Amino acid sequence: MGDARDHSLIQIIRATGEGEAEVPEPLDLGQRVRELRTEKGWTLEQAAQQAGLARSTLSKIENAQMSPTYEALKKLAVGLGISVPQLFTPPHAVQGGGRMAVTRTGEGASHATATYEHELMAGALTQKRMMPYRSRVRARDVAEFDGWVRHHGEEFLYVLTGAVRLYTEFYAPVEMRRGDSAYYDADMGHNVISLSQEDAMILWVTTLD
Repeated sequence: MGDARDHSLIQIIRATGEGEAEVPEPLDLGQRVRELRTEKGWTLEQAAQQAGLARSTLSKIENAQMSPTYEALKKLAVGLGISVPQLFTPPHAVQGGGRMAVTRTGEGASHATATYEHELMAGALTQKRMMPYRSRVRARDVAEFDGWVRHHGEEFLYVLTGAVRLYTEFYAPVEMRRGDSAYYDADMGHNVISLSQEDAMILWVTTLD
């Protein structure tokens, strides 16, 4: 068993470009050094002393009036308490809880397979770290799957309605009913079938890292 086509939407997301990192803009070294210095509350004089550089040299670096040698970069990094590569690494943007996406019932992007009917939620948000989707479980027998589903990351499963049986590569099958949940490594093969008369509904949340 080794086919991951039936349930993983990761490939679909990547195929449409969502979740891909944006191409970063060239880093302004002078601005980066100034930001690192001001974060510490240091004046030019104080930062220059910490780095063992002349104040005029540091000023020229911050104002892009000179290209520092590698030795100067090493001194700067040591003085600022970071590594040389971090001088060229943009600071992580602070999200500040400013993003939100509301998906009304039935408005998510749909994707149907022989065994599942998925509804992707929060599709308007790019650069997500998680992919939530609601799924109707059509399969009634594990033999209906063309191998295990497996993909990178971790996965959370929550039963919304009905009853299911969760099959995993390394554990005995587990029967789950409304309100039950499971968290597992998605690299481990896994499949889900419905046990109830009506198709069970489940919520999946998969990491995209």
